[in-house]
Amino acid sequence: MPPENAGQVTNDLIDALPNRERLSLLALSEPVDLLFGEVLCEVDEAFHHAYFPLSGFISLVAQTIGHRPLEMGLIGSEGMLGATLVLGIAEAPLRAVVQGSGTAFRIETGQLTRALQNSSALQRVLLRYVSVTMAQLAQTAVCNCFHEVDARLARWLLMTHDRAHADHFQLTQQFLAGMLGVQRGAVSVAAATLQQKGLIHYTRGDITLLDRIGLEAESCLCYRIMLNNHLRLFSGSP
Repeated sequence: MPPENAGQVTNDLIDALPNRERLSLLALSEPVDLLFGEVLCEVDEAFHHAYFPLSGFISLVAQTIGHRPLEMGLIGSEGMLGATLVLGIAEAPLRAVVQGSGTAFRIETGQLTRALQNSSALQRVLLRYVSVTMAQLAQTAVCNCFHEVDARLARWLLMTHDRAHADHFQLTQQFLAGMLGVQRGAVSVAAATLQQKGLIHYTRGDITLLDRIGLEAESCLCYRIMLNNHLRLFSGSP
């Protein structure tokens, strides 16, 4: 998921397929724009399409009465929206909102279901990704419970950097607060700390990463755990 090759961004799941299955899936897909703020699915509503992002990123959000939305995960070119379809589950478990504009391949759910029935390789790839997603959700819960806000913010910025494929992106304080499950004031303090250390430049929602290596050192180990889990399952052929 290196952001340095922004001009060559593809999708890890599609790339993990054998050539024949990859071409068959692409033939069923259409390129679409991911527009900032666009809601792609709501909780418990049936998926109409599955999305394989090429650039930009999608936020998975949990909601409960009396509290602000809490972000549980991010989807970029390493994954897809709609992976539970491989389990025969057509309803979305979380709300999905585009938080970083970009592009994606989109496929109608009925076509994806038929493709899954005809391709054991596609089944294996998507089942692996379901495993990655479950691990990310669990690690996020652990991180939010036990780690300091500064380290958690560094982790989310690294995850966003991977998916944005750029050193500059926009994340409002409100969004960052939802990512971390804290008040906006705590976000301001954490962002100011990272900026004082020369790791980022942050103003009015505009974030520029200045020192990725330093940001990795500031992050908790959860970032590396999540990244390694993905690489372990997708480093070889399906």
